[in-house]
Amino acid sequence: MSTRAGAAVRSPATWLLTLAIVLIAINLRGPIVATAPVLDQMIGDLGLSAVVAGLLTSIPVLCFAVASPAASALIGRVGPELAVTLGLAGVLAGTIIRTLGSSFWLYAGTIVIGIAITIGNVVLPVVIKRDFSPERGGFVTGVYTSALNVGSMITSLGTAPIASVVGWPVALLTWGLLAVLAGVVWSIAVGPRVALRGVRERSATGAGDATRASSARDGSDTTPGAEPGASDVLTGGVPVIDERSAAADAARRAEADRPPLLRRWTTWGLTLAFAGQAFGYYGLTAWMPTLLRDEIGLTREAAGASSSVFQILAVVGALGVPVLALRLRPAIVIALISLFWTVMPLGLLFAPEHWLLWSIFGGAAQGGGITIIFIVIVRMASTDTDARRLSALVQGGGYAIAALGPLAIGGLHDVSGNWQVPMLGVFAATLVLGVSGVLSSRRIR
Repeated sequence: MSTRAGAAVRSPATWLLTLAIVLIAINLRGPIVATAPVLDQMIGDLGLSAVVAGLLTSIPVLCFAVASPAASALIGRVGPELAVTLGLAGVLAGTIIRTLGSSFWLYAGTIVIGIAITIGNVVLPVVIKRDFSPERGGFVTGVYTSALNVGSMITSLGTAPIASVVGWPVALLTWGLLAVLAGVVWSIAVGPRVALRGVRERSATGAGDATRASSARDGSDTTPGAEPGASDVLTGGVPVIDERSAAADAARRAEADRPPLLRRWTTWGLTLAFAGQAFGYYGLTAWMPTLLRDEIGLTREAAGASSSVFQILAVVGALGVPVLALRLRPAIVIALISLFWTVMPLGLLFAPEHWLLWSIFGGAAQGGGITIIFIVIVRMASTDTDARRLSALVQGGGYAIAALGPLAIGGLHDVSGNWQVPMLGVFAATLVLGVSGVLSSRRIR
């Protein structure tokens, strides 16, 4: 990496872009998790069954699957900057819609939120690959996935206390403020004009560092040899280093020689690993507060707070895994994560009273699981376009399966009348993560 590129990575504008990514990521899980602490209130007020109530978590995950290809196409058409803005606007709109007072609006708003979050899910890995060096990309990916779980922790911890004062609709509406805050910081990071108008994505290199904005705002390009106005890719606050190097050319040639993504078995293996990770995460996220109330008699507020431990401990895994991935092959890291993951459903199955211990294992594992999968996606992709398409395929297919998680857990509970059978389902999902993840990443360094 050039001296200039290294300076770009350390620039204040780069850290502003990182902050924006963190705030955006907080909005990509928090709105989904917010319903879990007040699910029993919503069931009572709206007359929902457990399976139908599980749709409040399953619908967004299903949207991740169905809308990922469209989100990928949107990003390629309008550019990542405007795509992020549209995603945040959708989260805010959906948050408002689902509090309008009936089950119809509740589910309509949930669909809007799911589609909007899908855009964020696909675009942020693209921004990270494009705007940060490989050395910093792992760290920023860890920060990003940590923020996903911080958002979940905030809404898990705060929704029930707010609802006890003003009711669950206003409690859910409160979290729309997080989308507003993220939108403001994003506009500052990339410039208001770029955030609202966007630019088209370059299909070329994935070699650049974080960058852009002074040139974005005045239309200039400070890359040596560039014509005035040539800069058409904008992010954060310093000129892009457009390294049209032999390495980038070689990467494009190698990509052209590889089979299409859908014909690579590694794509499908990584998709199954992502599905196992997400199935376990969303199944536990939707029903853990209810499980703890039923099994050990926690109050609604205490159960919501306790499930937030599962969310916040993910920060440990999300920040620790990039460090491990620098020293160990991804396949080894995935095997370790899967082992930790299995502890939580087995612990809740045999000794639910020790939920705090199991949440430590499971929380760290789920944060590390999604992080290592995104790291593998970035390492496996040779260009920005390849990263966008691979991210969309893995997330789309994985979430299609994971959408069954809350429904399956709720259905198994309704049929069996206990929480033991549902926990066996989560255990099976963690095994899928381990086996598929190790096999699909064993050649990645």
